[in-house]
Order: sequence, then C-alpha cells, then structure tokens
Amino acid sequence: MTTVDKFLAPSDIPAAQHERAITAAAVLPSALVGTWANIDPATRGIVKIVIAAAATGITVHAYGACSPTPCDWGSVSGLAYAANVSSNAGVAFTATYNFGFKQTFMTGHLNGRLLAVETFDHFTDGSGRSDYYSAYTMQK
Repeated sequence: MTTVDKFLAPSDIPAAQHERAITAAAVLPSALVGTWANIDPATRGIVKIVIAAAATGITVHAYGACSPTPCDWGSVSGLAYAANVSSNAGVAFTATYNFGFKQTFMTGHLNGRLLAVETFDHFTDGSGRSDYYSAYTMQK
C-alpha cells in the first residue's frame, strides 16, 4: 500500500494540529546572520547586506554601490529557509524591496562560507526599461 500526500485547506486542519504546524516550522537563521560584503570591489550593484534575526524571521538591510558612500536601501523583513522539511537550520533567504519605481526581489543561499545573492528587478513606473537579473557573491 502506498501513501499519497493529501493537501488540505487550512479550514480542513483541526486547530490544535494547525497550531503545532505553525510552531514546528521555525527556521533558525544563525548561519545567515551577519554582515556580508560583496567580494567584487568594483560592483555596481549591492556592496553589503546585513542579515539579522527577527521575531518572525529575519531582517535584510542592503546597501548599493554609490559614491562616495554606499546607498542605504533600508531594512526589510525577510524569510529564512531550511534545506528541507526535516531541518530547521537556515540556508537561504528571500526579501523584497519596493522603491516606488521598481521592486527588487532578492534571494540568497549559502555556498560553503559564501553567500550567493540574486536580485530580480521589476520596473513599475511605466518607463519601458527592461526588468533585469543580477548575481553577487558575498562573504562575512
């Protein structure tokens, strides 16, 4: 006999079981937490990311390449992700920045001692600019 996963709507799950599922899903972001600097000193994109633990996940504070000092993108809420459903060690994250004229969707994952970060920029201002993708490698 084989078992088949059955996907239920939240209203189909008994309240006690639903509460256990919510508390069991906590991902510990400690491996992601810290100040990450771009390994490319000539980057024209993100120069630094500060990830901190928060009550409901993480905060992501990014800085872009500007002169004479980096541009402060501000801090946004993010989500940490484990490698699988049985783990609670954070190995990846997502965060979204809304700049008014564009949205930046940021993802990152640990690659050994490095953090591989990708951004997906979507323009919302009707300017006709192409949405674009960028990739960065960061280190603590």
